[in-house]
Amino acid sequence: MSVKDGPQTGHARPQSSTDALVRIEKQVRDIPDFPKPGILFKDITPILSDAEAFQTTLQLLEERLRPLSPTRLVGIESRGFLFAAPLADRLRLGVVPVRKPGKLPYRVLREEYTLEYGSGVLEMHEDAVAGQRVVIIDDLLATGGTAAAAARLCQRLGADVVGHLFVIELAFLSGRRLLGDPPVEALLVYR
Repeated sequence: MSVKDGPQTGHARPQSSTDALVRIEKQVRDIPDFPKPGILFKDITPILSDAEAFQTTLQLLEERLRPLSPTRLVGIESRGFLFAAPLADRLRLGVVPVRKPGKLPYRVLREEYTLEYGSGVLEMHEDAVAGQRVVIIDDLLATGGTAAAAARLCQRLGADVVGHLFVIELAFLSGRRLLGDPPVEALLVYR
């Protein structure tokens, strides 16, 4: 389904960052036909299970996050939580979960969306982001439906979405086009 052409950073980076991206990319495992036939799933669990790779990934994400000057981070269920929470800790910011229906205990706002292999609904507490500058974080940008739905939720709740941050982008699926003007950053881009 895709041809890997290596990490694309979009800017000149010191050699050490390039080396770090190559090391991280080597940890990404391809799983054919998951979750359904024809999908080539990019599995990040090897990054998570390797302490050095995970810390390096967080450091590179933090470098891209700081210039956006967020006041709150929004993590998308579920792998987005794994990156948003430690990044929020590093930057001393609050973190807000965007979840599937029925998982949040307080009053929520809902947003329906489509993705590359179906459709879904996301929810966020109605008091989570009003007046905040938020960056939306997830592990992977594919068609952009999930991230765009999270952005719409944030905007409907009165937040300014100042960026989107991903570990991986599947650029051949053109998900960026749904995310509008805020900067979109991804460590690894597969074209």
